[in-house]
Amino acid sequence: MEQFDEIVSRLNTDSVKWDAISQTYRRNDLLPLWVADMDFPAPHGVTTAFQNYLQKGIFGYSTVPDSLYRSVIDWEERRHHVTLTKDHILFTSGVLASLSLAIQAFTAPGDAVLIHDPVYPPFGAIVESNERQLIRSPLNKTADHFEMDLQDMEEKIVSNKIKAMILCNPHNPGGRVWTKEELKQLSELCLTYDVFLFSDEIHQDIVFSGHDFTSMQTIDPALSRLLITFTSATKTFNLAAIKNSMVFIKDHDLKSRFTKQLEKNQHQGINTFGLLGTQAAYETGEEWLNELLVYLEENVLEVITFFTKHLPDVKVMKPEGTYLIWLDFSAYTDDDRLLEKKLIEKGRVVLNPGISFGPSGHCHMRLNVACPRSVLKEGLLRIQRAFS
Repeated sequence: MEQFDEIVSRLNTDSVKWDAISQTYRRNDLLPLWVADMDFPAPHGVTTAFQNYLQKGIFGYSTVPDSLYRSVIDWEERRHHVTLTKDHILFTSGVLASLSLAIQAFTAPGDAVLIHDPVYPPFGAIVESNERQLIRSPLNKTADHFEMDLQDMEEKIVSNKIKAMILCNPHNPGGRVWTKEELKQLSELCLTYDVFLFSDEIHQDIVFSGHDFTSMQTIDPALSRLLITFTSATKTFNLAAIKNSMVFIKDHDLKSRFTKQLEKNQHQGINTFGLLGTQAAYETGEEWLNELLVYLEENVLEVITFFTKHLPDVKVMKPEGTYLIWLDFSAYTDDDRLLEKKLIEKGRVVLNPGISFGPSGHCHMRLNVACPRSVLKEGLLRIQRAFS
């Protein structure tokens, strides 16, 4: 696992995570533990596939090969017990773009769309930019994880005539890997009230020991008429720039409606590097991923141990998956802007402000642990310095 300890400089590479800091905060001395990509090189098999393609020197239009479909089908079956056929799979340029297409295809302006709170900020932005009504259901926060408030969700579905819901599984920012029983209850809600369910499962592969990822596709065959699932190899293998994702739709009518929206937006063309990278990752990257999961889990333990010892008043939500940790700083301040300012100006470290994930993120921060351990340790010391 020494490969994950190697520090690869990403400065001056037009990296959002590293280079956008100077534009956002007008400083060049900040350590980024924020944007959700990893500071690890992709698997060797992926870079080899890119190099072989580059050597040909011709970059014309590409079709989607059957071998790519097979790699996706095999991966989903082997890792997640999801059974797919070629007809169930569509390729798009990204999960967020696909979510926007789904909102356009299955809801109308003014329709209400439900999301959790807190949750990945672009969910709310997509709903509102498409002129739909955004409804949030706060998650219940226990001692160490989030739980869905099914009663609150049902009340809001009924009172707001919810047309669709966006689910984050595993959950960003809390790292919750929803259980099969929880997802079954959610499925029953959607079936009872005819609510379309758009399930973002991009973190499906990053799940820690003692927990099992369950795709919504495995819950109830009856849900297929309402379910669209989104995922990608990009989060798993640190390939965000290749712009490729998969949309899984098993219902023929649902797929037809989504495909028509795809064509309306001329959104069916995929970057060839996305096709190549996805297939190479699924065919050659499994050992790399297994080692990555061990390394990430050790990084999570490093964070928990550090805060327990040095900043025990910070409440750390131990993630069950993802490489993101939800931190509660409410013991130190009741001011979100002051919290971010203290970390920036005194700690010289950048985390994602919790308030951007919804009102429930008040006085929280999201920490990204997908970096070499030496970088993580430096970041933790900077957080301690901010509150010393």
